[in-house]
Amino acid sequence: MNDALVEPRKTLGRYEIVGEIARGAMGVVYKARDPLIDRLVAIKTVNIGMSNVESETFERRFFREAKSAGRLNHPNVVTIHDVGKSEDVAYIAMEFLDGKSLREILDSGVVLSPQRIADIVAEIAEGLAFAHRNGVVHRDVKPANVMVLASGAVKITDFGIALLPTGTRTMTGNVFGSPRYTSPEQVMGRPIDGRSDIFSLGAVLFEMLTGQSAFVGSDLNGILKQVLTDPTPPPSMHNPKLPRAFDHIVGKALAKDPSERYQDADEMARDLRRYDRVDLDTPAPAPLPALEHPTNPKAMPAPDVEQNPLVPSFALSEGPWWKRKVVWSTAVAVVVVVALATFVVPRKGSVPSIPATVVAKSGTIAPPATPARRSRALAPRPRRRSTRQRRRSRRRASRPCRRRRDPPPRSGGRSRGADPSRR
Repeated sequence: MNDALVEPRKTLGRYEIVGEIARGAMGVVYKARDPLIDRLVAIKTVNIGMSNVESETFERRFFREAKSAGRLNHPNVVTIHDVGKSEDVAYIAMEFLDGKSLREILDSGVVLSPQRIADIVAEIAEGLAFAHRNGVVHRDVKPANVMVLASGAVKITDFGIALLPTGTRTMTGNVFGSPRYTSPEQVMGRPIDGRSDIFSLGAVLFEMLTGQSAFVGSDLNGILKQVLTDPTPPPSMHNPKLPRAFDHIVGKALAKDPSERYQDADEMARDLRRYDRVDLDTPAPAPLPALEHPTNPKAMPAPDVEQNPLVPSFALSEGPWWKRKVVWSTAVAVVVVVALATFVVPRKGSVPSIPATVVAKSGTIAPPATPARRSRALAPRPRRRSTRQRRRSRRRASRPCRRRRDPPPRSGGRSRGADPSRR
């Protein structure tokens, strides 16, 4: 390492060094103060240590990437204030973050709840989606480049740094980044896009859920072999208490073929926000080798599960709770309707009961009259008579029938309308 990085610095450019935050293979991260506006900043240094020709190429790439990252203004992306060079050390001045890196949180042994894990990774995905829409690919998404602030907010750091070929970050085939979080297309030296960051984010999510890396190996070749060919087991194999939705999300993010992954980081963020309502009817693509066994969810055989053909599987014991509730509510409603139709509605052709005989005014017994069949919906409902009306009807029925008598004839002549036979 360069002696300039070992000796304590008091200034770097116009910035006054307050203290050292961290030290890595690329350089040192300082806490500094900007005297122009009296603001605390974090300065990340990058040791150049190259020949003159390589140094010029490095500087052009370094400033181009820093300029691209400086255009990003998002709540989940660290803000870059300045970029510069002092002697053989290049540096980037960014906002000072009061918090811990995700690497420090995981190494401390803190167990995060599934809801908190989903929130953190969803915020990272939303920040990556914003960067991808602006044409910036991170290339080195890992826990060390994610800061969790004291307020609970999440920030992504080191945008564009992964493309800088310095120290141990350069590998054969122009692969940059950390091997355990590198995408297959990075290992194979192919052109990359935002889906490469989604693969790296899937590896971060796997580690947060299980406490171990998705790709483990004794050396670099073993790790890269797993990244390229070996399928990743679902997180529920390491932690059976995890919801099944995380198996679907991790499997889709870690698909070997980029076309089988999430095509947009926003899509992954939406699934994480509603992981308890993710549709699991279509299984997530298994992370198989992209060249030999391309993953195709439609071609995967359906699981051999015995179930009731009238009730879907998610209505029995699996699937979201709201689907089971809807199915059982519908089944109960159908049973109630069938019971009402069977026991309440009269059968077709049945006739309401009527009196056995009807006594006519003449005293003879007449057979009961068959009522005309009318539709139940159209038949008017008979009005219930009051007690006074029923008594009046009985008095009229018991009163003897009287013949109408003509009025007496007028004097001196015959009355109008009198019967001639009764003169």
